[in-house]
Amino acid sequence: MVLTYILNMPRKKVNLADYIVPLYMNGLQGRMMRIPGPKTRHREILFVYGHHASLERHFGVAEMLSRYGTVTVPDLPGFGGMQSFYKLGEKPTIDNLADYLASFVKLQYKRKKVTIVGMSLGFAIVTRMLQRFPELVPKVELLISFVGFVHKDDFHFSRRNYLLLRYTASYFSRRLPAWVGQHLALRPTFIRATYLLIAERNSKLKDADDAERRRRIDFEIGLWQGNDLRTYMDTGVSMLTLDLCHAQVALPVYHIVVSEDRYFNNDVVEQHLGVIYKEVNIVRSAMPNHGPTVISDAKAAGVFMPRRIRQLLAAR
Repeated sequence: MVLTYILNMPRKKVNLADYIVPLYMNGLQGRMMRIPGPKTRHREILFVYGHHASLERHFGVAEMLSRYGTVTVPDLPGFGGMQSFYKLGEKPTIDNLADYLASFVKLQYKRKKVTIVGMSLGFAIVTRMLQRFPELVPKVELLISFVGFVHKDDFHFSRRNYLLLRYTASYFSRRLPAWVGQHLALRPTFIRATYLLIAERNSKLKDADDAERRRRIDFEIGLWQGNDLRTYMDTGVSMLTLDLCHAQVALPVYHIVVSEDRYFNNDVVEQHLGVIYKEVNIVRSAMPNHGPTVISDAKAAGVFMPRRIRQLLAAR
């Protein structure tokens, strides 16, 4: 296992390219974002993104978190342009993703304490990592869930929609259908037309004017083409069959919720978190959606961060 990166980053200009460096991890090549925090802040923050994500998508969130410490965001195999587990003859299971993240934490932080912020699927991966590697639990000084989940029943889809998503994801997690989807269905013109067709009903687009919609759709095209479709679908199956309630983690968790989360039943998520973690602190966000828009800057992403979480992050 080799972890390689360069920390030659300017501090004055806020430019995404200045903070992205190569990442070579467990035989896979990807990227890592590392934003230094203020000199007076010694907190190390690891941000683990979720499904349909990239470093570019969460630059605003990372920049906002960097006010409280040095923020590190590694690519996940098959996401953000990083090579997938399939290159190694393995599947992108939650366990494999958790093991990958554990390797990263051990190499990146060594004897350091770390604050971990997991978003959606990212929090499920973090939870599984802490279950499989309890020796890492003492390293975590603060654990934050951004609309995270730990069980398939946390989703509030109708049974019809659940089955449709479950078996569509299963079909496209196979090699040939995934290849066809990646190279034929994910053409820019097709993606753009699909988003425009559903724009008035889509939570990512309905609040935007025409120019803003075009910007967001262009970004979505990059996300769909940058992520490995087979990994995307296979992890979709994992999410829709997930159950992490069989092992406990001796940590408190601060769980950020939004009132109109289109994916999760907040009450059910809280119950499942209570089975796993020794203490669950619910913190409500003013955000109207599951997360910031795909092109949110630090100011827009900051709306997602409740005052209570800011106070916790600023405590050190």
